[in-house]
Amino acid sequence: MDPAPLRSALAEAFALLLPVACGGCDAPGVALCPACRAALGPRVERADVAGLAVHAALRYEGVSAAAIRALKQRGRTDLARPLGRALRAALAAVGDGEHGLVAVVPPTSRAAMRRRGYRVVDLLVRRAGVRPARLLRYARRVGDQRALGRAERRRNVAGSMRATGAAEGARVVLVDDVATTGSTLAEARRALEEAGAIVVGAAVVAATPRR
Repeated sequence: MDPAPLRSALAEAFALLLPVACGGCDAPGVALCPACRAALGPRVERADVAGLAVHAALRYEGVSAAAIRALKQRGRTDLARPLGRALRAALAAVGDGEHGLVAVVPPTSRAAMRRRGYRVVDLLVRRAGVRPARLLRYARRVGDQRALGRAERRRNVAGSMRATGAAEGARVVLVDDVATTGSTLAEARRALEEAGAIVVGAAVVAATPRR
């Protein structure tokens, strides 16, 4: 039995027992204030990234960026529910509901799992009402993407993923928390298609606005 769902449920329950501040604006005494909850209502936008249709529920700015950072960096697993609801809208926009398998991107490293005690994107997918399929693994280490430019991100992740045997012949939707340049999604697509999967699109909670 995978202990990750139990750990994430315990972390979420523990977070609700502690004094909290709003995950979007830091207002005291509430996990998510009404204004920030409304700001996390999905407004799905589509972008084509190297021929892949990427549907984002939100723009990665303001409240959505703060909530995602709180989930990833501060253990605010209680925010996975409203973010998961937004992701559900992006998943629905990918197609007619007959998606097939949902592949989590990027695959969670063991170090990140040990540090957090839960897999961020797996948790979001489950809160969206979907069971994630672990079809990808890292073939090598990659550097932190946050400080890298577009070309550097592409080089950083190139050849970094491998697909599992379960990917062959599967129809797959890629899912990530945030899309910035699309480099990670493109690498995941490459790995899956080389293994014989059919990648039908991608859904993310939020995408960085293009300037």
